[in-house]
Amino acid sequence: MVNSQNLMQKAFIEHVNEEKILDCMRCGFCLPACPTYLHSENNEVHSPRGRIAIMKAVRDGIIEWDSSTEESIDLCLGCRACEPACPAGVDYGHLLEQTRAAVQSVKSLPLKEKISRKVAFDHLFKNQSTMVGATKLVRAYQASGLQKVVRKIGFMELFPPMLKDMEKAMPVVPKLMKRSLSKTVEKPVKHIAFFTGCLMDTMFRETNDHTIQLLEKLGCKIVIPDTQVCCGALHGHSGELEKAKWNARRNIDAFDYLEVDFIVNNAGGCGAFLAEYGHLLAEDRDYANKAKDFDAKIIDISSLLVKLGIKETLKEVAYEKGDLVTYQDSCHLRNVNRVVNEPREILTMIPGTHYIELPTAGLCCGSAGVYNLLNQEMSLRILDDKMIDVKETNASIIITTNPGCLLQMRTGIHRAGMDEHVRAEHIVDYLFEVLR
Repeated sequence: MVNSQNLMQKAFIEHVNEEKILDCMRCGFCLPACPTYLHSENNEVHSPRGRIAIMKAVRDGIIEWDSSTEESIDLCLGCRACEPACPAGVDYGHLLEQTRAAVQSVKSLPLKEKISRKVAFDHLFKNQSTMVGATKLVRAYQASGLQKVVRKIGFMELFPPMLKDMEKAMPVVPKLMKRSLSKTVEKPVKHIAFFTGCLMDTMFRETNDHTIQLLEKLGCKIVIPDTQVCCGALHGHSGELEKAKWNARRNIDAFDYLEVDFIVNNAGGCGAFLAEYGHLLAEDRDYANKAKDFDAKIIDISSLLVKLGIKETLKEVAYEKGDLVTYQDSCHLRNVNRVVNEPREILTMIPGTHYIELPTAGLCCGSAGVYNLLNQEMSLRILDDKMIDVKETNASIIITTNPGCLLQMRTGIHRAGMDEHVRAEHIVDYLFEVLR
């Protein structure tokens, strides 16, 4: 036991930056911004400053790493809402990644978790062809009628509530056809490279296609590198930083030769991680400068649409459905990339659409990558409270900017019994419907 604790302390010393830890003044401004603190009866252990105190204590050898400290770190959503609230600018997100990397470097994993991690991080989220293959299996499950049979016989009742609800919220997977881009954009206003993402370009392929069509409609020339891979966010957030760096280098190589104005993405979580490649590869002599150049070109789809004049385009649209819409922020889009106003500006400019602000839009919905699968109880607690707030807006459409948030909100709609009068849409898909 002593040996393992010594190894853990050494791992924290090696991986967790002491200067970043000492930036925390323990002022408590982060507390009301932290969903897990609010949903654990204000338990300091589940707050940002409480977790930073644990990081320092383990690093200094004051406390031992045990099940209670591990629970505190695992229960963190990684939403980074504490960062905009922090007057000292504590780099909490990177501290969390470093802590999880330290733990993974020492911790002895059960065989089941070892296999799961290897399948996910060494195959599924590393090789896009593997992701495509997995998506085809999901499509076969839906298209063959097996999904209807499984639901009819009640087989899904054997699964945990979150998995059961997510299966019902799963989008209909389209047939993955070879994509063709327009060759007729004359005198393009911008040259754009599109980061398609792994989940977005398979499960949410239609949203990606709508993104391309919107950008071409606004006069952009699009290029899509075929050697790009998963952004690496799930790796980085799960303590697999070296594997995340591998993905980052692959993506930088894929986009490096392109002469484009921007590299656009339509998934808030991906965009935040892409924009921090400079931090991730800061110690890499071959890629540090390339990563900074890459980061400088990253832009979210809503920000790019505003730059391209989407608001002026919307003024001329005859859309008279009278939708009442609200918006749920992607945590990383808001808290890391600091994109807050652009989606709201777009939604308020749509003629015939009425926008109402969701009071808790800036608080995480409980999705957080694979958090809703690993920490189902807390995720559902957060989600169910979120749906109470949604219900009070009377909105018929919830707009999101991230695939995980989209699935989570659809799950919440189902859990709240609101399927008949409320739906969740990605902002791109909603704009495509409006402009069409």
